[in-house]
Amino acid sequence: MPRYKLTVEYDGTPYVGWQRQDNGPSVQGALEAAVLGLTGETVAIRGAGRTDSGVHASGQVAHVDLSRQWLPYKLRNALNAHLAQAGEAVSILAAEAIPDAFDARFSALKRHYLYRILSRPSRLALDANRAWWVSKPLDHEAMHAAAQMLVGNHDFTTFRSVHCQAISPVRTLDRLDVSRNGDLIEIRASAQSFLHNQIRSFAGTLKMAGEGKMTPEDVRAALEARDRKACGPVAPPQGLYFLQVDYPTDGNWRPYSKT
Repeated sequence: MPRYKLTVEYDGTPYVGWQRQDNGPSVQGALEAAVLGLTGETVAIRGAGRTDSGVHASGQVAHVDLSRQWLPYKLRNALNAHLAQAGEAVSILAAEAIPDAFDARFSALKRHYLYRILSRPSRLALDANRAWWVSKPLDHEAMHAAAQMLVGNHDFTTFRSVHCQAISPVRTLDRLDVSRNGDLIEIRASAQSFLHNQIRSFAGTLKMAGEGKMTPEDVRAALEARDRKACGPVAPPQGLYFLQVDYPTDGNWRPYSKT
């Protein structure tokens, strides 16, 4: 069966998350329904990351196996037509025929996320579901300095959900940068894989650093404590975006991770 790689954009607001669930609509379910409407086939679509309810994506990647060959642009356009007809907040940006060895999740080399904070006195209107509103001033330079305490290979028990199903809490964080443009503070994180709630836990902790409530040394101590109670609050989901997934450029699609 031919396999297709899909690059997907979505507004996570109306969904219970990426993964198909019984308690509400999901992005995976919307895509699978679009495939069913187009081809009559019941398929299982695998995504590179399982985003939570309210989390957005501008570059989620998924793969799907279909019973016949499609021209990629026709597949993209046809699936988008079904998604639009169903009123889904999901769009397929690109479709690509890909070898069977490719796996959207396990072939990934690196995942990139963005967390957006709008720091201003006035409540949000246009960005109410697109960012975390923090009414008090934040020192983004202090946030960035604290973030550097988390870069590298560490046991991130402090920063993962108690419901996280990953076998190991050890991850290598390649990047955690904080920058500012006017009222907008952006936290960018890159790693091969992340733990459940890891980035949102980072954001909540870095917000405390921006308020002067935690120093870089406090953040390092929280990391080393391996205690969920040592970090800041889990930031709300609407500020988080799944930006991009990096894959091998040499066509070697072997599994790079089973975490």
